[in-house]
Amino acid sequence: MPEKINKETTFAEQINIAQHQAMADDPTMLSFGLGIDDPKAIFNTTTGLSESFGQQRVFDMPTAENAMTGIGIGAALSGSRVLMTHQRLDFFLLAMDQLVNNAAKWHYMFNGQMKVPITIRLIIGRGWGQGPTHAQNLQAWFAHVPGLKVVIPSKTDSVSQQLYQAIMDDNPVLFIEHRWLHQQQCDESELVPLCLPLDNIRQHKQGNDITLVANSYMLLEALLAAEKLAQQGIQCDVLETVQMDKTGWQPIYDSVAKTGHLLVCDSAHKSFSVAAELVASVTEKCFDKLKASPQRLGLPDYPEPTSFGMTKDFYNDADNIGTKVSRILNRQLNDVSSKIKLHDVPGHWFKGPF
Repeated sequence: MPEKINKETTFAEQINIAQHQAMADDPTMLSFGLGIDDPKAIFNTTTGLSESFGQQRVFDMPTAENAMTGIGIGAALSGSRVLMTHQRLDFFLLAMDQLVNNAAKWHYMFNGQMKVPITIRLIIGRGWGQGPTHAQNLQAWFAHVPGLKVVIPSKTDSVSQQLYQAIMDDNPVLFIEHRWLHQQQCDESELVPLCLPLDNIRQHKQGNDITLVANSYMLLEALLAAEKLAQQGIQCDVLETVQMDKTGWQPIYDSVAKTGHLLVCDSAHKSFSVAAELVASVTEKCFDKLKASPQRLGLPDYPEPTSFGMTKDFYNDADNIGTKVSRILNRQLNDVSSKIKLHDVPGHWFKGPF
């Protein structure tokens, strides 16, 4: 028999596949968003949806975020499964009242008798001068809201399963995508089946020296840092936080109990962050296992600059992680810096924010 050749797929393609499968599996499902059927198809993540399922179920929306979110919540309450997409997370802030006071509370207020099966894709911009109002990751803010689920995809192998499961959940879910992940590749043979339930935590590397916890684009930087550190004899446990749900953080506590060291690499601002909650929680649960104080990396406490020059040191990367690990472990390391540092684009292949 001829040898099977594995095909490569991208993060954006897998997002597209999850939507097609969900639309096919639930004939009540609606999908809408600003630019959902335009030529770029929201970074090619919605390509072919309108053609496959018709404009009654897949349609563009006006620039009226609060109103359209209200329509989506109303449709979900009336029995339709809803997927709403925003090309930038920041645009969705106009709809916070609908999200917090309606979607997140409805199930509780009506004693579990009402479902709100709406999933909202929020895309984080970065680079190319996107600036303060196009590049925010507000995962911690959303995670503060009881009744609201927050899912943060990080890897191509699992993003289709994570989005499919989010859509099929009968609770409101925010699905926060980082724009720089869309061209990340993997072999199709590595894909997690759509039918598997969502994990809270995924473990990507095992080691006994330090626990690294990250999500979104920072997971890729953490994995790169772990590879560099391994070359100098430091073995890292690398864990990904998929859902912002601390009831599922036991694998992190188990890891810290093993390594005695923790560094949380947050893809959002450092103060009042998911990293802050993780450090506090680990300190409460694992205080007697810690060999040093748990640490966190996050963005500075000011908005992202628009200027190319001013963003140079705004974002953390694998080099920052390596430096922080060396201090936590009190180990002198050789130079771990990258030969090529790109702070405004993820790679030379990147062709722009749209």
